Amino acid sequence: MSDDRLIVALDVPNVVQGLDLADRLGDSVSFYKIGLGMLTGGGLALANELKQERGKRIFLDMKFFDIGATVENAVRGIAQYDLDFLTVHGDPHVVRAAKEGAGGKDLKILAVTVLTSLDRTDLDASCYKDGTVAELVTERAARALEAGADGVIASPHEAAMIRALPEAEGKLIVTPGVRPAGAALGDQKRVMTPAEAILNGSDHVVVGRPIWQHSDPAAAARAVVAEIQGAKPH
Repeated sequence: MSDDRLIVALDVPNVVQGLDLADRLGDSVSFYKIGLGMLTGGGLALANELKQERGKRIFLDMKFFDIGATVENAVRGIAQYDLDFLTVHGDPHVVRAAKEGAGGKDLKILAVTVLTSLDRTDLDASCYKDGTVAELVTERAARALEAGADGVIASPHEAAMIRALPEAEGKLIVTPGVRPAGAALGDQKRVMTPAEAILNGSDHVVVGRPIWQHSDPAAAARAVVAEIQGAKPH
């Protein structure tokens, strides 16, 4: 049994491998993320196949960032595909333009706060202002939601703080940087287990390598779903 709180990241090179993985996962997964790395490998074609032919929900993780007119036009093009989630950077001018481009369709615009692969040292190198990562994520989330975002992308470490914001009422929190207990961290630096993320206020968790690199991806997906469904407050 699938649970759409689990989003599986199809971080594979092309459509052929993406469809093969979807075949192996079968009914254990109902929601997929297709990211920028797949774009030149036929990512939009894969998104359409999974959405229209297989009835899956699709999260297109493009993280758009540009001047307002360009973002608006790009999102308007994406909106015609009847997908579910799309990411943009959480700068208010980007969010507002993306919402204009979505044109009232069901496509949810999710704002990226601070990438989960970054820590304070990385932010210093990028000339971010002072403050802890959690403080910056929470402030960026509040501004993006105020600008009209339907939700935010955030580490599970910041999910509870974001959920407590007045601006977050009725909004989505989608959490990458999630690793089942015992899984390798890879390039993520701010991680939690799926159950911890849900308990911290996340609506959806994104899991990639621990599922698609597993010898039995469907079993790995079912294990994550069981962990999510078993999450109980202490």
